[in-house]
Amino acid sequence: MAYKVLVVDDSSFFRRRVTDILNKDAKLNVIDVAVNGQEAVEKAILLKPDVITMDIEMPVLNGIDAVKQIMAKSPTAILMFSSLTHQGAKATLEALEAGAIDFLPKKFSEIAKSSDEAGSLLRQRVVEIARKPGSLKAKPIARSRTPSPLIPKERLTSSYIRPANHIAKEKKSLTRSSGKEYKLMAIGTSTGGPVALQKILVQLDHNFPLPIIIVQHMPAAFTAAFASRLNTLCKITVKEAGNGDVLKPGHAYLAPGGRQMIISGSAQSAKIKILDDDSPKITFKPSVDISFGSAAKTFAGKVLGVILTGMGSDGKEGSRMLKANGATIWSQDEESCVVYGMPQAIDKAGLSDLSLPLDAIAASMIKEVGCG
Repeated sequence: MAYKVLVVDDSSFFRRRVTDILNKDAKLNVIDVAVNGQEAVEKAILLKPDVITMDIEMPVLNGIDAVKQIMAKSPTAILMFSSLTHQGAKATLEALEAGAIDFLPKKFSEIAKSSDEAGSLLRQRVVEIARKPGSLKAKPIARSRTPSPLIPKERLTSSYIRPANHIAKEKKSLTRSSGKEYKLMAIGTSTGGPVALQKILVQLDHNFPLPIIIVQHMPAAFTAAFASRLNTLCKITVKEAGNGDVLKPGHAYLAPGGRQMIISGSAQSAKIKILDDDSPKITFKPSVDISFGSAAKTFAGKVLGVILTGMGSDGKEGSRMLKANGATIWSQDEESCVVYGMPQAIDKAGLSDLSLPLDAIAASMIKEVGCG
């Protein structure tokens, strides 16, 4: 049975184009279109589509407000179309915070070299988010500088935080640090990552004892706006990584879109290098594999690596390098992922030491590094 899709855009040309692209996949069926946000809300309630593609700038009711109303009245997986501008980035991040799951640039030429490749990517993204259970679609995050309450200690047992093989052999609470020494935390994520990262980072205090590097698959126009947004919400300092940045505790460095972030130097004086990358062999720019691999060379086993929700398998080889040097690797569990691709690749490769629900990750980080 095909997934039902509602296409929302005030441009008749764009509505037809998206409809034609999606209907080429037998797994997708565009059941209707809407010309503004208000009509989108009404049709979402009436038709109950599996996925909605949504423009941001529309008359009557804009895309962001439409997302808010849909998530409140008829929760649905929503993919936003955005312009690759600073203003477009800010609006898209607001839509994700309101409950949208994913986004793509509205100009398909900005995401692929050919129209066929762009169409294939769009269909893939829509199918992936359509597979997500509806119960997890209605959880937009609150915009607050106050950290979310930590999960009660009595819930932090193996029935809740599970070994990577998902078989809990004994009740073992993760309420104390393992005693391992860390010098760096490294996080990799893609689809669903902006919301997941915010949920985690707002819970870390300003005196968090490690520097944090973050690789989020995101266009170049978005990373500065995303880092700035996180910085206003978090107690730790969050910035878009710059060439020559010295890694400092309590600071998070977001890899800039379209380029690669490398960790160089020694564990005592590590710095960031930002490199241009026009290699056709590397799909993701930034790449989790590249950043994690460089962290393995610089910090050896003193890294806590975390792979969050995302499509594909970026991060598997970088995690393998970290693991070979004695590092610890965690993965987000399937139930709390928007797309269980990257964490699944880690789990299947036997690289994950622990599979955690999103709501437990921050509390576990705090305990593991010995600051809680």
